[in-house]
Amino acid sequence: MGSGTNHRFMTRFDEFFQTALDGLSRDHLRRAVRPLERDGPVIVRREGATLLNFSSNDYLGLSVHPALKARSIDWTRRFGTGSGASRLVTGTSEQHRLVEEKLARFKGTEAALLLASGWQANAAILPALFRLSMETTGAPAVVFTDRLNHASLHHGCQAAGLRQIRFAHNDLGHLEQALERHRDRKGLRFIVTESVFSMDGDRTEVAALKALAARHDAFLYLDEAHATGVLGPQGRGLSAEAGGVDLVMGTFSKALGGFGAYVAGTRALCDWLVSTCSGFIYTTAPPPALLGAIDAALDLVPTMEDERRHLATLAAHLRAELGDRGWSTGLSSTQIVPVMVGDSGQTLALAETLARFGILGGAIRPPTVPSGTARIRLALSAAHDTAMVDRLLRALDEGAREHGIVR
Repeated sequence: MGSGTNHRFMTRFDEFFQTALDGLSRDHLRRAVRPLERDGPVIVRREGATLLNFSSNDYLGLSVHPALKARSIDWTRRFGTGSGASRLVTGTSEQHRLVEEKLARFKGTEAALLLASGWQANAAILPALFRLSMETTGAPAVVFTDRLNHASLHHGCQAAGLRQIRFAHNDLGHLEQALERHRDRKGLRFIVTESVFSMDGDRTEVAALKALAARHDAFLYLDEAHATGVLGPQGRGLSAEAGGVDLVMGTFSKALGGFGAYVAGTRALCDWLVSTCSGFIYTTAPPPALLGAIDAALDLVPTMEDERRHLATLAAHLRAELGDRGWSTGLSSTQIVPVMVGDSGQTLALAETLARFGILGGAIRPPTVPSGTARIRLALSAAHDTAMVDRLLRALDEGAREHGIVR
């Protein structure tokens, strides 16, 4: 068949897929991709409409910053479009080394390692890390995880074949009880959690968590994807406020405006991952264009205190106004502000009303969030202003009236 054919290839399994998809549709859980064009950090065009974007994780607006674009283009011109292979084969370059050194200085660690994406990093690092327990103690790792951890963290634990000991969300008292209950188990202990939770916008008390880990001789794994660039001194994350933790992971695809992920810690830790982490060993290295954007972002982020202050002020304004209107925003204390609805159908309807009023707000439903907690997830950017937020608030008010949403 020619490349222009419209022939639809079908298999005998399509009826099973369709039946399952119909079930997702009935439960308001079917997902679909929709064409979108970006026009700056907070303006998008979808199906002929221009929308204010309150769904992006581009918290500092760096994805369209001239410095990132210029260095990405420059490094592509100088070094090409691809890295060639895994870094353990032919893919390591001087640019990889220089970016990792700059990243380690930014995070205040001895070393850092680049990985392909945040999801891939968590899914691949955790099995390699837990392997350390069998290698050194002869017993499997004992892993304590926050119930609301990102899916990639849960997947990493599952990939290691370990049963997670889950503690109530951000409940350090419950975590300590679990640590005490399992204190006689032989394997190395690991606490795995996030510093800022992506669906709730709340934060972990990292200093208290670090002290708890030290008391119980537990290794602390901290996912800083939504804190990097936004929180902590110079945007270095909440781990920096606590003087560092055993391992910090984060991404370049959010506040740093690019793509990819990192892990930062001691040299021994990073050397262990080079030898054992499947997501590093068997993945083609990040290409020059991405490295250039990361390099430029690492130069800019420490200087962006005004943008971080503006973002925090805007988030506080939004939470206060939502509270005055009767909306719950849970325990949000960051640039991520959930508007709690509860019912998945009403949440989808509210998102469509927002779109009619020129607002893009993501409808988040189970299994991304627990059953009965569907919400509109609002993600603020330093590129937003108060007038944009007030427009969002008016649209939410109209959506609540239109769909009979009880606040």
